Amino acid sequence: MMSEELERILARLTEPDNAVIQQATAELKQAFKDPAIIPALCAVMTGSQNPQVRQSAAVMLRMRVRKHWKKISPDHRERFFYLFLFLRHTVRHSLSQLCAVLVKHETPDRWPALLALLNQSTKSNNPQDRQVGLLLLSKVVGSNPEPFKPHYKQLLQLFGTVLLDLNNPTALYYCILTLTAITAYTGTEEMNLMRSLIPKLLIALKHLIQADQDQASEAMEVFDELMESEVSIVVPHIAEIVRFCLEISADVSLSDSLRVKALSCIAVLIRLKSKAVLKHKLLQPILQVVFPILSAAPPPGEEDPEDEENDTEGDSENPKHFAVQVIDTMALHMPPEKLFNQLLPFTQACLSSENPYERKGGLMCMAVLAEGCADHIRTKMLSSMLQTVCRSLSDNNQVVRSAALFALGQFSEHLQPDVSKFHAELMPLLHGYLSAVNQTKIGHMTKAFYALENFLENLGPEIEPYLPTLMETMLSALNNAENLKLKELAVSAIGAIANAAKEMLVPYFPPIIESLKGFLTDTSEEMRTLQTQALDTLSVLARTVGKEVFSPLAAECVQLGLNLTDAVDDPDLRRCTYSLFSAVSDVSPDCLAPHLPPITTVMLLSLRSTEGVTVSVDFSIRSSFVLLDDDDAEGEEGDVDLDEESETEVDDRDVAGFSVENAYIDEKEDACDALGEIAFNTGVAFQPFLESSFQQVYELHDVTSSLNVKGLVFNYLESFDQLLHISLYISPALHKLLQVVLPCFLEAVRQDRERQVVMGILESMNAVIKSCQGEALQAPGIVAEISNAIKDVLKKKTVCQDVGGDEADDDEQQAEYDAMLQEFAGEGIPVLASALPAETFYPHLNDLLPLIMTFPWLLSTVFVAGGRAVAGRLSNRLLPVLVAGVRDSDAEVRNNSVFALGALAQAAGPIVASDYPVMLSLFSNLLSKESDPRVIDNLCAALCRMIMSHIEGVPLEQVTSIFIFKEWFNTKIKICWKLTHSQAIQDCFCFFLHNTF
Repeated sequence: MMSEELERILARLTEPDNAVIQQATAELKQAFKDPAIIPALCAVMTGSQNPQVRQSAAVMLRMRVRKHWKKISPDHRERFFYLFLFLRHTVRHSLSQLCAVLVKHETPDRWPALLALLNQSTKSNNPQDRQVGLLLLSKVVGSNPEPFKPHYKQLLQLFGTVLLDLNNPTALYYCILTLTAITAYTGTEEMNLMRSLIPKLLIALKHLIQADQDQASEAMEVFDELMESEVSIVVPHIAEIVRFCLEISADVSLSDSLRVKALSCIAVLIRLKSKAVLKHKLLQPILQVVFPILSAAPPPGEEDPEDEENDTEGDSENPKHFAVQVIDTMALHMPPEKLFNQLLPFTQACLSSENPYERKGGLMCMAVLAEGCADHIRTKMLSSMLQTVCRSLSDNNQVVRSAALFALGQFSEHLQPDVSKFHAELMPLLHGYLSAVNQTKIGHMTKAFYALENFLENLGPEIEPYLPTLMETMLSALNNAENLKLKELAVSAIGAIANAAKEMLVPYFPPIIESLKGFLTDTSEEMRTLQTQALDTLSVLARTVGKEVFSPLAAECVQLGLNLTDAVDDPDLRRCTYSLFSAVSDVSPDCLAPHLPPITTVMLLSLRSTEGVTVSVDFSIRSSFVLLDDDDAEGEEGDVDLDEESETEVDDRDVAGFSVENAYIDEKEDACDALGEIAFNTGVAFQPFLESSFQQVYELHDVTSSLNVKGLVFNYLESFDQLLHISLYISPALHKLLQVVLPCFLEAVRQDRERQVVMGILESMNAVIKSCQGEALQAPGIVAEISNAIKDVLKKKTVCQDVGGDEADDDEQQAEYDAMLQEFAGEGIPVLASALPAETFYPHLNDLLPLIMTFPWLLSTVFVAGGRAVAGRLSNRLLPVLVAGVRDSDAEVRNNSVFALGALAQAAGPIVASDYPVMLSLFSNLLSKESDPRVIDNLCAALCRMIMSHIEGVPLEQVTSIFIFKEWFNTKIKICWKLTHSQAIQDCFCFFLHNTF
């Protein structure tokens, strides 16, 4: 029988003798020409006593069937699936993967045998059969979930039963994998069934953790899928899910990967449903678990990854890192008042502890609060927090000092400009610290330079008294340090100094350039990172020291960049050359213009390149049996390779995922950013490259969506703005670009999950409309679409805003980033008002008005942008609202309302003359009792605008005697002048003096 002969051949393939293997291979090739090979392989799989032979037969069958599926008779196909029940585990696994591939090409409804097998095995009384059926189900559904949609309700009912089979952890595992696969495809009709599974799912996961932590960690991805696809499914069970994750996170006996998965799940829930977390009073329990994790000491003899001397800059996948990330997410997504009320006791306890790792934990917590709670810290806590950090810089433990440096760097990045006001205290401390650090401790030196750079970057003119000492330190490091990393840190710091000092750095420019030249021309591998940093700093110098100083070097810089892109294949080096090109285009565009063909070519190649994209292949699906790929090299008539549409070497059905190295993403970011700036600076010279550049930049939208690379989104949006600006010179190109860009923006505003991305999109959309004015709004219906998008953001109805579900309430407190998002959207209203005729914009403004009235800061900008026609139409409706706002008990409301009244008077002029007496009386009463200097400032400016806009409506003599010479001039206007130097007050005062004296 052929099966017996085939078994003997396969057995000989396992012999250690090469000659035997070669002979067996030749015989196997011959056997594969026999039509009976598939039944024979099936027989060997089920009947052989040799496990290696069974596995080889399974792999060969999979490959053979994959290529010749169309030629297999229906009888053999059905028998093929029923064999699955009788195979041992390893063979079942291999065959189930083949089924998964076939399901991609043949819908399950065309395989009644497959569906019957799944139904029979998953409901079997035999636990082993259920395992087998669920294994097959997970593979075939996971490979192509959508064709199974008609069976989702049946599957969910099955899962409800399987999740109760707590003594069969393997069945639980395959069941949860299948549930994960279908989650993104479920609809509203399956929602209730999905919700009912959550409690059973939590219990099943607890049992799976006891049986196999690796499988449990993979199975927990079901929560990621549920939250990202349809978070409303988990909202009713959010308290149970959080407590489950906290239990895992706190258990130090569990694996790091499992604890990380649990902490990550908590962070995602906070990001998506912070209101529900607060409503269920889960903040305190989360903090009680997270703080011991982030302040835990490492095992004896070890250090935390970030404290190791050879620490790489990538994020470490450990529970401590993710515990800090949970705090970071809270800061970004919770109202600061509610967060700090419960967080501060934990932080203060850590900071006062004798344990250095607890002190470190407190500082790390303070550091990550800076971004999300910036306004709250700046206005209420900055001084005390800075004092804590400064004290910690003198701590006797290096891990605490390192954390303090990180915190100071974060404060310097996110709490500007307020932090810079403390330069007299911080600069001597930082420079003294840097001078005292052991230079052999490069890891710690890196952290010290990080804090110094971030502080210097935003110091501006205040850097002048520190400049000689700083430059002496940096130039000494460039010339005398032996360690290349220390030189690299000094070169980077010079870039930060240049950003602050600008032309003040000119006296130091010659020695800096002399030092950089040596680094820039050395292309050896060991000098690569220093060379890259030198290029980056050279770009900063080009933008800061002044065109007259740098222009003589422009041509040499362009040639240097072109030579390096030709000679060195390194993504970091390329991205820095792109930054250099864009800097030169700003300093000397005429110098760059002749080189645009090679420069744009290399940049577009970077944007198109898939270099750095790693394909993760499931090698259990691949085979080492090359002979089966060769046996039909010439092909047979009627053969259909199920993989024939794939032209790549790796079949995309075998791909487990994609990843992209950060260096290549950074290269694309800088190429995209530089492309837009070069287009803007070189003007008409860029015209031949405009269309190809725009097309390539636009295509990055798909790349960033599939790879989830948010940083790249910001840069491509900025490039859109620049490319659109230059296209103003070319009307047909402008219209073509606008037709593509604005719909893309609007879709992303509504659908993107990340607030920062949406803020970037809104900012870019506003910039496009501001640049192009009415040209941007020619498409039918586009104004209405933009207005509706703005309305959705103001009403918190976009995907990135935490709305919906049972947790919705009327609490006015919100996270700072949520308020910023609404501000970005609101800024689009005056932009539209200034771009459109009043009669065109008014219907849309009228629709937005109820929302605008809840944001008084918006009213003034709408008045100014819309002009007299808009202000006149709105005055009757808005005046009562603003008058009530001036009388409000909240100083912020009074301030905004007073400012808006002034803007209304300025814009409407004589149209609101009849309302001047009411406004003057209101201001007089307010001035007599107001104590907030901001309100006084805006009140004076508003009165000045009234005078300047319609002097006939103001009883000037009365106002002069009452407001100026009695109360206002003697006290208030001095305060206002000192506070803001309000242009309106100055202009009016000059006007008043001119007309009175």
